[in-house]
Amino acid sequence: MLALAMALPLLSYAQDDLVKKLENNKSDSAKKKFTFTETLNVERTSVKNQASSGTCWSYSTNSFLESEMIRMGKKPVDLAELFTARHVYLDKADNYVRMHGAVSWGDGGECHDVINMYRKYGAVPQSVYTGLQYGTTKNKFGEMQGILKAMLDVVVSNPNKKLTPKWKEAFRAVLDTYLGPEPETFTWEGKQYTPRTFADEVVGINPDNYVELTSFKYLPYYKKSIFMVPDNWSFEKAYNVKMHDLTTIIDNALAKGYTVAWATDVSEKYFSWKNGFAFVPEKDWDDMEEDEQKTLFDTPKPDRKITAEMRQEAFDNYTTTDDHGMHIVGTAKDQTGKEYYIVKNSWGEKNDYKGYIYVSKPYVLYKTTAILLHKKAIPSDLRDKMSLN
Repeated sequence: MLALAMALPLLSYAQDDLVKKLENNKSDSAKKKFTFTETLNVERTSVKNQASSGTCWSYSTNSFLESEMIRMGKKPVDLAELFTARHVYLDKADNYVRMHGAVSWGDGGECHDVINMYRKYGAVPQSVYTGLQYGTTKNKFGEMQGILKAMLDVVVSNPNKKLTPKWKEAFRAVLDTYLGPEPETFTWEGKQYTPRTFADEVVGINPDNYVELTSFKYLPYYKKSIFMVPDNWSFEKAYNVKMHDLTTIIDNALAKGYTVAWATDVSEKYFSWKNGFAFVPEKDWDDMEEDEQKTLFDTPKPDRKITAEMRQEAFDNYTTTDDHGMHIVGTAKDQTGKEYYIVKNSWGEKNDYKGYIYVSKPYVLYKTTAILLHKKAIPSDLRDKMSLN
């Protein structure tokens, strides 16, 4: 089985490779020529680093839950992202086998997975469950995911002509070895908890209050439909809204002190992690002259006008893919008055803005795959359209 695992291509999304690729989208003078002025900044916890694991969905949405604790007047807790991820892998494995392997496998997930795991299994502090049981100080999931995938494919191949009840125990044992067993009880600030009681008594959110939204032209508006991206392994439904509703909702949320978990595409050359800046240039990259490409991030430039048709076409032709999750925490303007969202990432602090990135509103309209937020953060007229109480 180990040999089979090693023969497989790397299954976890190579997050550090993506970071290195995006670091090439840089200009040494970019920060010197941009002046960002914060216009709104909602409280949040410190920047974390998911390292070599495709767990951005867990980092971003757990960061979102930490901000929800602050908004609710609670002392925020650094929540264990890999406690969430471990439970996703267990539930995803069950789906994978039930679907005879006809669904994707890997580190990936969606914002709603964090809410669903919280509802089913609770939560624990990071200090109780780090997930670092395999000799590194940072996440590095390639070997573990290769072995997990190999195990599942053997199960699906059904060599005994009938599945045994033991495969789940074997799968759980691998997770225990690499990430550590799930804590049944633990002590936090002098009191004993289970993951369930910690979620209920300390974190204190109601998972029924959170909704996920997306925007596609081929789906009915203001209704729930299956969110059609590969990492939606649980076939969860999301509310479909009109394109400009996305930024209207985000703006309303931030103005009322709510933050937003954001799933998006970051594979474009105009997303520059090093520079901490993303926008949609008026020209496509391939249509630019070489000097335009080299100076793309040197000064503020106008964004392309985004339409719902452009947005849908980008999904349909795979130029928009669901490849990263982050946390929208505020708004800012550059020296020309153009508006941006302040976005907290989970790639550590090795960029010009110490782990944050300024993202233009047109980029959010164009490249958002989904957002997740408290339903009361949505304007009342849009809540009425969606029949959200």
